[in-house]
Amino acid sequence: MPEILSIGPAIDGFVPELAAQPVAHATIDTPIPLGIVADTSTGYTGRPGLRGARPDGSGWAPRFTQREVEQPDAASVVFHLDDEIAELAITIELTVDHVLTTSVTLHNAGSTPYGLLQLAPTIPLPAHADELMTFTGRWCREFQPGRTPFEAATTIENRTGRTSHAHLPAVYAGEAGFDEQRGEVWGIQLAWSGNYTLLAERLPDGRRYVQAGELLEPLEVELAAGSSYTAPDVVVAWSAAGISAASQAFHRSVRSQSPSTGHRPVILNTWEAVYFDHRLDTLQQLADVAATVGVERFVLDDGWFGGRRDDTAGLGDWWVSDAVWPSGLAPIVDHVTGLGMEFGLWVEPEMVNPDSDLYRKHPEWTLATHGYEPVLGRNQLVLDLGREEVRHFLFDSLDALLGEYDISYLKWDMNRDIVQGSRFGRAGARGHVVGVYELIDRLRDAHPGVEIESCASGGGRADLGILRRTDRIWTSDCNDAVERQLIQRGFSMLFPPEVMGAHIGPERAHTTLRRHDLGFRAATALFGHLGIEWNLLNADDEQRRQVAATIALYRRLRPLLHSGRTVRVVHPDPSVLVHGVVSDSADHGVYAYVQLAPSATTMPAPMRLVGLDPERTYTVSVIDDIGSIKQGGRSRPAWMDGGTGPIAGRQLVERGLQPPIQHPESVLIVEAREAS
Repeated sequence: MPEILSIGPAIDGFVPELAAQPVAHATIDTPIPLGIVADTSTGYTGRPGLRGARPDGSGWAPRFTQREVEQPDAASVVFHLDDEIAELAITIELTVDHVLTTSVTLHNAGSTPYGLLQLAPTIPLPAHADELMTFTGRWCREFQPGRTPFEAATTIENRTGRTSHAHLPAVYAGEAGFDEQRGEVWGIQLAWSGNYTLLAERLPDGRRYVQAGELLEPLEVELAAGSSYTAPDVVVAWSAAGISAASQAFHRSVRSQSPSTGHRPVILNTWEAVYFDHRLDTLQQLADVAATVGVERFVLDDGWFGGRRDDTAGLGDWWVSDAVWPSGLAPIVDHVTGLGMEFGLWVEPEMVNPDSDLYRKHPEWTLATHGYEPVLGRNQLVLDLGREEVRHFLFDSLDALLGEYDISYLKWDMNRDIVQGSRFGRAGARGHVVGVYELIDRLRDAHPGVEIESCASGGGRADLGILRRTDRIWTSDCNDAVERQLIQRGFSMLFPPEVMGAHIGPERAHTTLRRHDLGFRAATALFGHLGIEWNLLNADDEQRRQVAATIALYRRLRPLLHSGRTVRVVHPDPSVLVHGVVSDSADHGVYAYVQLAPSATTMPAPMRLVGLDPERTYTVSVIDDIGSIKQGGRSRPAWMDGGTGPIAGRQLVERGLQPPIQHPESVLIVEAREAS
């Protein structure tokens, strides 16, 4: 079984003998390997990478022998191993580009079934990786980073059937006290959208590792003779200079595999504008205003289909409601596209309401344990997409909509967890996720021009697996700009800004009931994939002018924001956040100094423009045309009024700029360009 000896800087002439383990007293007589698929048959006492057995109990502790090694190209290597006694074979592929990707497939070479409980690659970490950062949260407060010492074992398990709001299949490990710009750091993500387990363990001999894979229930995966199972990829990023550089590697990897091409259009989503109140004249007026301020894509949210007048009925009946849209969707689609915007549509294909024609016809299609009363969530049940007939029905329904109307975008929602989800009595959550992947892939093949957003009550399905087949993640159902600053900061540690749905919501956030100025809401949404979720018919002329200015600014900065390097800058004031995006060539950058709350000191500490080249010179300017600055004090720093001339990059990076005194919920946006 091959071992990974080092993840870090490339070392020419690496000598593996320097990493060989000695043999300690009171242990077995040979060094114990920490294999990519760690196995107990060699004396390893941590959690096995492979757990399973045949019906008679055999094959539970295989010992694999390496048979062949291939190197398809300079960036990848493939190991083929087998165990003739256990009648199992394993293929391991390691690929290095922006990140290290570990892929493992188990093949049942025997004549009897093999019941699989776990197949999880093991990623070794060095002894000085002694602190962990994991991500927790809840609905409307996703992506919250937290730290813990790397001691003994830290386990994260998810049984929601989707990636979940509460935990993410991701961890950073690094030197104690690592931050955005300091310390050697390893980031590890599991590319999977269902149940998972992630373990960070320090063994008694001092070695440390992270192991990640699917969380499988008994007999959820039973490999028939001759069949195979491929575990979700484990993706590793490394940095010698803190979290920002490691997250940039993740960002580059997502960009290299994203199905999206071209720019990310400005969206107006109708949910917080009209909710279920679909009236053609109102929506046409809303589209008119959206077009005048520069919106590029108009998305009709929940309420257009079947008996869906509220959230108690209609899911599963994916045909246009005659009661709401007597002429079909053509009048609103044609109106929107006639204004030069794209048209998008909300769907929730994985769900069904008991009060629906589909459920009345096919109650057996639900992912439930029959014989028990099914557990409702948001008045709905989960359809079993592991069943081929369910996938065919949903494909035909969505394909018909996409064929009849000029739809460029689907907002694909999933508004509940899977609870006691069974298929013919066995656990079915994994099969459902595989079915979701298959359905999305089939739709994309049939309609390659349609973009798809992953939404799951906000950020409940955000992971590298879903991002290989969708274009965007709805980051959170919370549009409160204060909460969004924190949510989006955590999100950016794993995923790039162009897949981060970020909307300007109403003045009063419906999830917190707090009120925020338009400038603060706009500056918060600017750094993601910009959208609007607000009834612009209620906006006055000045507010519409501000929205138009924000959209114009976003469109100007979009090439930088969605291709550059995201940096999160360490700042000594806990009431302040500093972040930015810098071009790969370091000739252009834009930064935000966010005053979330009152500071403990009267004078703000400088903002450093990390990511610029210390050896070049730059001009800096304030972007103040969206009304995001709420200045306090009696004056502001002189540099904000221009006239300073070119500034040494080293001063901007290491000493920074003096911000103005700002009131809470205020954002200073600074643009830096290389001096000509």
